[in-house]
Formats: sequence, C-alpha cells, structure tokens
Amino acid sequence: MKDYEALSKKHFDAQAPEYDQRDTIYYSREGKISCRDIAAILKDTAYADLLDVGCGTGFLLDLLSKQRVAHYAGLDLSPEMIRMARQKDIPGAELTEGSADRLPFPDESFDIVTCSQSFHHYPYPEKAMAEAFRVLRKGGLYILSDTGVGGLGGWIDNHLLFPLSRSGDCHTTNRKGIARMMEQAGFTVTDSRQIQGFIYTVTGKKSAR
Repeated sequence: MKDYEALSKKHFDAQAPEYDQRDTIYYSREGKISCRDIAAILKDTAYADLLDVGCGTGFLLDLLSKQRVAHYAGLDLSPEMIRMARQKDIPGAELTEGSADRLPFPDESFDIVTCSQSFHHYPYPEKAMAEAFRVLRKGGLYILSDTGVGGLGGWIDNHLLFPLSRSGDCHTTNRKGIARMMEQAGFTVTDSRQIQGFIYTVTGKKSAR
C-alpha cells in the first residue's frame, strides 16, 4: 500500500514556506476559505479547549485566538508546517507533530475539534474521525471543512487519479458522505452546507449524555 502519510508530509513540508504568502495558490486558497468559515461559526461559541487537526501553519488557530482567549492545540503531520505555526507565537497555542488517526491526547480533552482541508489526506478516515470523537468532551463539536465530490467524480478520484498522485491525497467524498461518516462515528450532525464550489463544512455534536 502506498505510504500516504510519508507523501503528505513531503508535500506539506514543501508548501509550508509560502503557504501564508499568497491567497491565489490553489492549496492555500481553499484552506483559508475553510478556516474563515470555521472561525465565523465559532465567533459566538463558548469553549475552553480547542484542537485543530491538520493545523498547518496555524492559520485557523491564529484567527480563533483573536476572537477568544482559550487553550488551543494544533496537530500536523508536517514538521515544517508546525515550525511555521510556532513562528506566529499564537497566544494559548500548543503545537504538536503527529497523526490524525493517533491523537496524542487523553479522552475528553477538548470542547471543540476542527479539521480544515486535511481530511482527504488521511489514509484511515474512519479512524481519524473516531479519534476526534474520543478526545471530545460530551456535548463537544467536531467541525470538518474540506473539498470533495461524490458520485462518478469521487469514484474517478479515489480509484484512478489519487492512486497515481504523489501529493498524499487518498480519498474524497462530498458533504453528504462526510455527514454519514460522522453519524456512523456517533456524532449527531447539526449543520451541513456547501460554502463555495466543492468546499463544504459539516458540524457534528457528541452527545451530552
């Protein structure tokens, strides 16, 4: 099996130095659209501890820290992305190199877990979602924003294009597919919407009981 994590790490290490410099770069543009949407969703939401999985250069954490004082944790597979994020000196932020399907945090550590434009790089997406569920406190929110398609386009990506790709992309689905995956992981889907083009945001809530 192709080592998608190694490919993703190499891909994002190369992107890191210029990721924040230009909004017109395709991979940067979509990520920032998703981050700004998540920040808008959380603008009036109270929380004490938030984890951003696939935090990249800390773009979302930087936005959120300007909205609310809290404990922020960011995790990314790419050491170069983590290095760039640390240079921002984001208030309240703890930044860690690691994998989305092996989160190095105890159960029920966070009120909110976010994931912006990195989910399609996870070779074990169901495990990554289960890990998000595990580290969330009861009543917590999981907000996932990504770009993807379903149907024939998704089949072509998943079975023809991505197996040949060297960027670490390994699967795609649309917002309905992500909503179904969230429900299978134990979340109650509270919002599912298309933002722009094929970019979507889906929010799931972990039961308070």
